[in-house]
Amino acid sequence: QVQLVESGGGLVQAGGSLRLSCAASGRTATSYAMAWFRQAPGKEREFVAAISGSGGSSYYTDSVKGRFTISRDNAKNTAVLQMSSLKPEDTAAYFCAASSGYAGGSRWAYPYWGQGTQVTVSS
Repeated sequence: QVQLVESGGGLVQAGGSLRLSCAASGRTATSYAMAWFRQAPGKEREFVAAISGSGGSSYYTDSVKGRFTISRDNAKNTAVLQMSSLKPEDTAAYFCAASSGYAGGSRWAYPYWGQGTQVTVSS
């Protein structure tokens, strides 16, 4: 089992930045791929970014490329999503997810999820 706890959400003006953290605990957490998804009210949960267990590969949805950066610190069992140039359309609940091997964009491949943290971007 892997437990995930997100932090760092909040309210920010358009053009601003936020840093989300995901603390992982449990067996072999450091070998798991980790990802961020988001869900706006009335919409499906969508992929944002993912990073492999080693941290050597990362993936992003097109709408956040160049603005968001995913990273991880395996010594601290933490994954970070650094968000900059935020837009009102980035407003959503952001969820951290983990998978034992897969590091892609399908939410169905991630068995472990955090509770989410709210990000609100005002115009």
